Amino acid sequence: MSEFNYEAAIERLEEIVESLESGELPLEESMKLFEEGTELSENCYRILKNAEQKISYISKIEQGEI
Repeated sequence: MSEFNYEAAIERLEEIVESLESGELPLEESMKLFEEGTELSENCYRILKNAEQKISYISKIEQGEI
């Protein structure tokens, strides 16, 4: 799967959730979407964690801790 930016990943996750919640998909397709959603969720977590680390680093610089 290619890397999504955060906003695109969230948008795709919302699409996946809607599709899964509809209950109209065959099991195999639902499983593929669930797997894609899991990967997107992990990607979003990494993006947010990276942003948090950058913010923490910048804050420490501004406070003179670094």
